[in-house]
Amino acid sequence: MRTPEQNQALSAATRESIELAAVRAFARHGYAASSIRQIAEEASLSIGSIYRHHASKEALFEALLERALTGLAAAVGGLSRDGDPLALARGFTRAFLTDLASDHGPAEFYRVINQGFLTDTPPGTAARLAVGQQALWNAFADLVRRGQASGQFAAGDPVQLTAYYFAMLSGIATMRLVNEKTPIDSGVDIALRLLSAEGRP
Repeated sequence: MRTPEQNQALSAATRESIELAAVRAFARHGYAASSIRQIAEEASLSIGSIYRHHASKEALFEALLERALTGLAAAVGGLSRDGDPLALARGFTRAFLTDLASDHGPAEFYRVINQGFLTDTPPGTAARLAVGQQALWNAFADLVRRGQASGQFAAGDPVQLTAYYFAMLSGIATMRLVNEKTPIDSGVDIALRLLSAEGRP
């Protein structure tokens, strides 16, 4: 007989498998076209197992959305800390690329959340994500200003530099979806050349 702790660990592992399967189904078919049956098949679980953890497809997407919002808030907190601006930017970039290079579906997760933002599906998704995304961009733009003041970052409009930086990360995420073998986890220095004072003419 399993202990309560073992049951809790098994439940958490099953929930993680379900959410990863949902990410893959949503990324492949889109939220609207995906079904609980497809998610169950992707997770190699029964439909009943899905419903034991999530009451509906909407509730399952809500769990993914909350994960995204929590991640955005954590990133804002990390970028807003006192410390060396270049080191903070490097740490953020390294974490993003390392996560993206893993085999746990981060590129698919990025696509699902981006689709939710662009299509506002389910309704209200875009507005909720916009708040978290704007907070992240604001925090990074502030970090760029600090880096410029210390002479570490190149001159230029911090908001524009931030926009180009995140557009680059978005492009890398898309490349990862197209080709899983894209070598990205060691590209921190390349990614930071856009901001670095030393890497600009």
